[in-house]
This record gives sequence, structure tokens and C-alpha cells, in this order.
Amino acid sequence: MKRNPITKEGYAALREELARLKKHERPKIIAAIEEARGHGDLSENAEYTYAKERQAFIEARMQDLENKLGNAEIIDTHTLPADRVVFGSRFTLCNIDTDEEISYQIVGVDESDINKGKISIESPMAKALIGKRIQDEVVVETPNGKRVFEILDIISD
Repeated sequence: MKRNPITKEGYAALREELARLKKHERPKIIAAIEEARGHGDLSENAEYTYAKERQAFIEARMQDLENKLGNAEIIDTHTLPADRVVFGSRFTLCNIDTDEEISYQIVGVDESDINKGKISIESPMAKALIGKRIQDEVVVETPNGKRVFEILDIISD
């Protein structure tokens, strides 16, 4: 079975979501189904239909989270090398064409969020950066064409 790398923070976030679904969302939806059943004819009961669909979504998400947690390989980002980009690294890049600086962290697929500067280990950018060092230039294939970046800094935790 394939192990999926994840940071401690990402693992904790998945566990918290699973706990919230089990302790709060599942009981709420079960209560909503019971209430909707009390309204009579289920074939024309939109509340019941919605509640059952929501229940199916919650159950599927819980199963998905349990699988992700079961296949997770937690990587301690405090023990990472500071001289090259690896999984979990935080780093600052400079776009050679625009001189724009941007910071990212390479994280697991299930915790990536570009708006928070977290890029997936499976992304083209992460694949191009792994193993590179400060001052290395990296060419990344993007949907908008090739981009060239220089690694300015690798930030240790």
C-alpha cells in the first residue's frame, strides 16, 4: 500500500475534521433524518431527501479521511535539512522574469492550499524544486508556459 507523506499539522487537521464529522455532523444529520421522517410521506419529502444525501456525503468523507489517515506517513519538518529543498521545506523563490518573490512549503497532496503557500509534493513546481539548493535556478512547466525561479532562501523550522 502506498504511503502518503504529510506534515504533522496536515495530519492533525485531517484528524480534527474526522472527529468533527463523527461527533457533530453525523449526530446532527441523524436527528434531521428522524425529524423529516416524522413529517409523513417520504417520497415527497424534500427535507428527508436532502438529509439522506447529506448523510451519504458525510459518511463518504469520513471513510475518505480514515483511508487518508491510515495511509499517511507523518514527516517531522523540524528535522529537515536546511541546505536543500525537500518535502516539508519552506522556501522563498524569485521569479526571474518579474522579480516577484513568493514563499511556499511543499506538503502532502491532502494538505496543499496554494492560497496558504502550501504546494503539493505531486505538483510540477514541487517536483522541479526537490533537491535544489539556495541560488539554484529552477525551470517549472506551468499551464501558462515555462517559468524560471531562483531559490533565495530555505527556511528552517
